Amino acid sequence: MSATYPKKEKLKSKKLIDQLFTDGQSVSAFPLRLVFMPAEFEEDIIAKTGVSVSKRNFKTAVDRNRIKRLLREAYRLNKAAFFNNLTTQHTFMILYIGKDKPTYTQVETRMKVLFEKFSSTVSES
Repeated sequence: MSATYPKKEKLKSKKLIDQLFTDGQSVSAFPLRLVFMPAEFEEDIIAKTGVSVSKRNFKTAVDRNRIKRLLREAYRLNKAAFFNNLTTQHTFMILYIGKDKPTYTQVETRMKVLFEKFSSTVSES
């Protein structure tokens, strides 16, 4: 799995997103939360991922977009280390649930913890 985040790996389907939030499981590493669910795609990819930041906590679009860029970059750089051993396809939604603006190092360290929790949850079931 390469360190890219192409368009085919982005979670855009409204049906998949709704199903993810109704049927999916979640793990948290504050200020991040990962909602995940096994899924089937026609493409030969391991995961489709989306990111989200609450409008309630960050009123201006500038702040929300900055945090989403940080989340996508941390995901892009760390996905290969954690998802190479996945055998089934998954959908992911990474949510930022904190109330203050993070730095990239904070996001990256919490993303690694989040992926470790996800890996342990998947290996248990």
